[in-house]
Amino acid sequence: MNEAQPLDLAGRLAALAGEARPQSAELLAGGKNNRVWRVRLADGGDAILKQYYSDPRDPRDRLGAEWNFLTYAKAHGVANVPAPLACDRASHAGLYEFVAGRRLRPGEVDARAVAAASDFIVAINAPPREPLSLAPGSEACFSVTDHLATVGRRVARLAELDTSAPHAGEAAELVSANLAPMWEIVRARILTEAASVGIDVGNAIAPVCVSPSDFGFHNALAGNGGAITFIDFEYAGHDDPAKLVCDFFCQPEVPVAIDHFEPFLAALGAPLELAEADLWRCRALLAAYRIKWVCIILNEFLDVGASRRAFADTSDRAERAARQIERARRHLALVLP
Repeated sequence: MNEAQPLDLAGRLAALAGEARPQSAELLAGGKNNRVWRVRLADGGDAILKQYYSDPRDPRDRLGAEWNFLTYAKAHGVANVPAPLACDRASHAGLYEFVAGRRLRPGEVDARAVAAASDFIVAINAPPREPLSLAPGSEACFSVTDHLATVGRRVARLAELDTSAPHAGEAAELVSANLAPMWEIVRARILTEAASVGIDVGNAIAPVCVSPSDFGFHNALAGNGGAITFIDFEYAGHDDPAKLVCDFFCQPEVPVAIDHFEPFLAALGAPLELAEADLWRCRALLAAYRIKWVCIILNEFLDVGASRRAFADTSDRAERAARQIERARRHLALVLP
């Protein structure tokens, strides 16, 4: 995409949305999977243009997931998300309301911020809750078996790293000597615990919830008054509440201290109608999701993962690879403290 194209695309979408004509488009830094521009409009306002990564090897409909989630949220009166304005599926692009704010720093994730996150989950699941009106979220899980299979597939994929990637040997050693053996320990512990408390790991999960997926403060903006707006819903859909909870406490960009785990779970319990089996999954699967997030960090060493990151991040791959290995080591140490 050359420099003229984002502005042309923004112009077409702004016209569809009834917005003023775009005058400039500034590429924003920080996207992991997509390209994002701040679009200046002729009336003095702003909008966000987002072009989503697309590859036949990765069939996820990122545009559809985000667009449908935001449409659902706005229809249910949720205020602290951007409004969807217009989209072009052929170009894998969407135009959204611009939200002023800054990224949170890890030290700012306190009890008040975590309460804002739980309030958001409760709001998007307020009656009339209609999770099945949305497609399943990315890697949605509807049994304990699904959860274990999802993590297992991610671990297995890392057995076939891109050998041409910088630091590939170091990554392969980390996977074979540390990650894969640890996964077997975690998986066995979950199955043993499930049997001991009478959980049938193949049973279907109910109830499912509306889930942002990839939910955390890495996808949030703090306004001047402290209000938090949540953004980036390209993996959203309906899913097991336990996956939402575990992902929230495992995402590495702006981590949430484990001290907040039980208060967060308590805030969701009654509104999401979580039974004892649901609460058990939230606690028991946390180690499995820590493994999953180490796998996500190491996606840099898979062909499709590297391609997606390069689409959004044009920095040197060797630098990215070294950074991801160090991050993977740190997060692997959290799995079995």
